[in-house]
Amino acid sequence: MELKERFRGYLPVVIDFETGGFDADQNPLLEVACSFLGWRDTHLFVSETHSWDVEPYPGLTIDPASLKVTGIDLDSRSDSVADEKVVMSEFFKLVRSQMKAVGCHRAVMVAHNAAFDAGFLSAVLKRQNMKRNPFHPFTTIDTATLGAVAFGHTVLSEICQRAGIEFDRDLAHSAKYDAERTAQVFCEIVNTWPLNTDSWKKEGVPSA
Repeated sequence: MELKERFRGYLPVVIDFETGGFDADQNPLLEVACSFLGWRDTHLFVSETHSWDVEPYPGLTIDPASLKVTGIDLDSRSDSVADEKVVMSEFFKLVRSQMKAVGCHRAVMVAHNAAFDAGFLSAVLKRQNMKRNPFHPFTTIDTATLGAVAFGHTVLSEICQRAGIEFDRDLAHSAKYDAERTAQVFCEIVNTWPLNTDSWKKEGVPSA
Protein backbone atom coordinates (compact mmCIF):
# COMPACT_ATOMS: atom_id res chain seq x y z
CA MET A 1 0.00 0.00 0.00
CA GLU A 2 1.18 3.51 -0.85
CA LEU A 3 0.36 6.82 0.80
CA LYS A 4 -2.09 7.72 -1.96
CA GLU A 5 -3.95 4.44 -1.38
CA ARG A 6 -4.06 4.79 2.41
CA PHE A 7 -6.14 7.97 2.17
CA ARG A 8 -8.18 7.26 -0.97
CA GLY A 9 -6.13 9.43 -3.27
CA TYR A 10 -5.97 12.37 -0.86
CA LEU A 11 -2.72 13.82 0.45
CA PRO A 12 -2.99 14.59 4.18
CA VAL A 13 -1.27 17.91 4.91
CA VAL A 14 -0.94 18.92 8.54
CA ILE A 15 -1.35 22.68 8.99
CA ASP A 16 -1.43 25.22 11.77
CA PHE A 17 -2.46 28.86 11.54
CA GLU A 18 -1.63 31.38 14.26
CA THR A 19 -3.92 34.38 14.06
CA GLY A 20 -4.67 37.76 15.58
CA GLY A 21 -7.94 36.59 17.10
CA PHE A 22 -10.78 34.13 16.64
CA ASP A 23 -12.84 35.89 13.95
CA ALA A 24 -11.66 34.84 10.48
CA ASP A 25 -13.30 37.87 8.86
CA GLN A 26 -12.01 40.48 11.32
CA ASN A 27 -8.67 39.10 12.60
CA PRO A 28 -5.59 38.51 10.43
CA LEU A 29 -3.45 35.50 9.72
CA LEU A 30 -0.02 35.90 11.40
CA GLU A 31 1.77 32.56 10.97
CA VAL A 32 1.34 29.59 8.63
CA ALA A 33 2.99 26.18 8.95
CA CYS A 34 2.53 22.85 7.22
CA SER A 35 4.00 19.41 7.79
CA PHE A 36 4.21 16.89 4.96
CA LEU A 37 4.05 13.18 5.67
CA GLY A 38 5.87 10.18 4.24
CA TRP A 39 4.98 6.50 4.04
CA ARG A 40 7.38 3.65 4.73
CA ASP A 41 6.64 -0.02 5.41
CA THR A 42 2.94 0.72 6.13
CA HIS A 43 3.86 3.48 8.59
CA LEU A 44 3.24 7.20 8.37
CA PHE A 45 5.96 9.63 9.45
CA VAL A 46 6.65 13.37 9.45
CA SER A 47 8.97 14.14 6.53
CA GLU A 48 9.33 17.95 6.48
CA THR A 49 7.84 21.14 7.85
CA HIS A 50 7.63 24.63 6.33
CA SER A 51 6.58 27.86 8.02
CA TRP A 52 5.99 31.52 7.18
CA ASP A 53 5.44 34.79 9.06
CA VAL A 54 2.53 36.70 7.54
CA GLU A 55 2.08 40.44 7.27
CA PRO A 56 -1.30 41.30 8.89
CA TYR A 57 -3.82 42.05 6.17
CA PRO A 58 -4.61 45.80 6.05
CA GLY A 59 -7.80 46.84 7.80
CA LEU A 60 -8.09 43.75 10.02
CA THR A 61 -7.88 43.99 13.80
CA ILE A 62 -5.41 42.22 16.06
CA ASP A 63 -6.75 41.28 19.47
CA PRO A 64 -3.93 41.95 21.99
CA ALA A 65 -5.09 38.98 24.07
CA SER A 66 -4.31 36.66 21.16
CA LEU A 67 -0.69 37.84 21.07
CA LYS A 68 -0.34 37.02 24.76
CA VAL A 69 -1.43 33.47 24.02
CA THR A 70 0.74 32.95 20.93
CA GLY A 71 3.72 34.96 22.16
CA ILE A 72 4.08 36.55 18.72
CA ASP A 73 6.09 39.78 18.77
CA LEU A 74 5.11 41.64 15.63
CA ASP A 75 7.99 44.09 15.98
CA SER A 76 10.72 41.46 16.04
CA ARG A 77 10.00 39.68 12.76
CA SER A 78 10.26 42.48 10.18
CA ASP A 79 12.94 40.70 8.13
CA SER A 80 10.98 37.47 7.69
CA VAL A 81 7.41 38.64 7.26
CA ALA A 82 5.71 38.26 3.86
CA ASP A 83 2.47 39.36 2.21
CA GLU A 84 -0.51 37.09 2.88
CA LYS A 85 -1.12 36.28 -0.78
CA VAL A 86 2.57 35.56 -1.39
CA VAL A 87 2.63 33.18 1.58
CA MET A 88 -0.50 31.34 0.50
CA SER A 89 0.75 31.05 -3.08
CA GLU A 90 4.03 29.53 -1.89
CA PHE A 91 2.16 27.24 0.49
CA PHE A 92 -0.21 26.01 -2.22
CA LYS A 93 2.71 25.51 -4.62
CA LEU A 94 4.42 23.22 -2.12
CA VAL A 95 1.20 21.27 -1.55
CA ARG A 96 0.64 20.75 -5.29
CA SER A 97 4.26 19.66 -5.75
CA GLN A 98 3.88 17.11 -2.96
CA MET A 99 0.59 15.88 -4.40
CA LYS A 100 2.25 15.30 -7.76
CA ALA A 101 5.23 13.53 -6.17
CA VAL A 102 3.07 10.91 -4.46
CA GLY A 103 0.31 10.67 -7.07
CA CYS A 104 -2.56 12.18 -5.08
CA HIS A 105 -5.36 14.07 -6.81
CA ARG A 106 -6.23 16.40 -3.93
CA ALA A 107 -5.03 17.45 -0.48
CA VAL A 108 -6.98 17.11 2.74
CA MET A 109 -6.37 19.39 5.72
CA VAL A 110 -5.25 17.77 8.96
CA ALA A 111 -5.32 20.19 11.90
CA HIS A 112 -6.01 20.42 15.61
CA ASN A 113 -9.51 21.87 15.90
CA ALA A 114 -9.60 21.86 12.12
CA ALA A 115 -12.78 23.94 11.78
CA PHE A 116 -10.84 26.95 13.09
CA ASP A 117 -8.05 26.64 10.48
CA ALA A 118 -10.53 25.82 7.72
CA GLY A 119 -12.47 28.97 8.53
CA PHE A 120 -9.38 31.15 8.29
CA LEU A 121 -8.33 29.45 5.06
CA SER A 122 -11.73 30.20 3.53
CA ALA A 123 -11.54 33.84 4.63
CA VAL A 124 -8.07 34.27 3.12
CA LEU A 125 -9.12 32.69 -0.18
CA LYS A 126 -12.11 35.01 -0.37
CA ARG A 127 -10.32 38.28 0.35
CA GLN A 128 -7.35 37.38 -1.89
CA ASN A 129 -9.62 36.09 -4.67
CA MET A 130 -7.63 32.87 -4.91
CA LYS A 131 -9.46 30.24 -6.96
CA ARG A 132 -7.06 27.28 -7.13
CA ASN A 133 -7.33 25.75 -3.68
CA PRO A 134 -5.63 22.32 -3.54
CA PHE A 135 -7.55 21.30 -0.40
CA HIS A 136 -10.84 19.43 -0.29
CA PRO A 137 -13.58 22.07 0.00
CA PHE A 138 -15.27 20.61 3.08
CA THR A 139 -13.55 17.45 4.30
CA THR A 140 -10.94 17.88 7.05
CA ILE A 141 -9.27 15.54 9.55
CA ASP A 142 -9.40 16.89 13.09
CA THR A 143 -6.80 15.59 15.54
CA ALA A 144 -8.77 16.96 18.49
CA THR A 145 -11.57 14.54 17.58
CA LEU A 146 -9.12 11.71 16.88
CA GLY A 147 -7.40 12.44 20.20
CA ALA A 148 -10.69 12.13 22.04
CA VAL A 149 -11.24 8.70 20.48
CA ALA A 150 -7.67 7.38 20.77
CA PHE A 151 -6.47 8.99 24.01
CA GLY A 152 -9.55 10.32 25.78
CA HIS A 153 -8.52 13.97 25.48
CA THR A 154 -8.87 16.88 23.05
CA VAL A 155 -6.09 19.24 24.19
CA LEU A 156 -2.95 18.87 22.05
CA SER A 157 -0.47 18.98 24.94
CA GLU A 158 -2.40 16.35 26.88
CA ILE A 159 -2.77 14.10 23.84
CA CYS A 160 0.99 14.31 23.26
CA GLN A 161 1.67 13.38 26.87
CA ARG A 162 -0.64 10.36 26.69
CA ALA A 163 0.88 9.33 23.35
CA GLY A 164 4.44 9.59 24.67
CA ILE A 165 5.25 12.57 22.39
CA GLU A 166 7.45 15.33 23.83
CA PHE A 167 5.63 18.64 24.23
CA ASP A 168 7.29 21.87 25.36
CA ARG A 169 4.69 24.36 26.57
CA ASP A 170 7.16 27.21 26.15
CA LEU A 171 7.32 26.51 22.41
CA ALA A 172 3.58 25.90 21.98
CA HIS A 173 1.47 28.27 19.86
CA SER A 174 4.22 28.69 17.33
CA ALA A 175 2.69 27.55 14.05
CA LYS A 176 5.74 25.45 13.18
CA TYR A 177 5.91 23.73 16.57
CA ASP A 178 2.18 23.04 16.77
CA ALA A 179 2.07 21.72 13.20
CA GLU A 180 4.90 19.29 13.91
CA ARG A 181 3.32 18.04 17.14
CA THR A 182 -0.08 17.72 15.47
CA ALA A 183 1.58 15.74 12.67
CA GLN A 184 3.24 13.42 15.18
CA VAL A 185 -0.09 12.84 16.91
CA PHE A 186 -1.76 12.08 13.57
CA CYS A 187 0.99 9.63 12.60
CA GLU A 188 0.77 7.90 15.99
CA ILE A 189 -2.98 7.39 15.66
CA VAL A 190 -2.83 6.26 12.03
CA ASN A 191 0.02 3.84 12.71
CA THR A 192 -1.78 2.16 15.61
CA TRP A 193 -5.22 2.07 14.01
CA PRO A 194 -6.31 -1.47 13.02
CA LEU A 195 -6.87 -1.07 9.28
CA ASN A 196 -8.93 -4.00 7.97
CA THR A 197 -8.19 -3.95 4.24
CA ASP A 198 -9.77 -7.37 3.73
CA SER A 199 -13.21 -5.88 4.37
CA TRP A 200 -12.77 -3.60 1.35
CA LYS A 201 -12.55 -6.61 -0.93
CA LYS A 202 -15.75 -8.30 0.17
CA GLU A 203 -18.45 -8.51 -2.45
CA GLY A 204 -20.82 -5.58 -2.24
CA VAL A 205 -18.50 -3.36 -0.21
CA PRO A 206 -17.33 -0.33 -2.22
CA SER A 207 -13.59 0.29 -2.31
CA ALA A 208 -13.91 4.08 -2.32
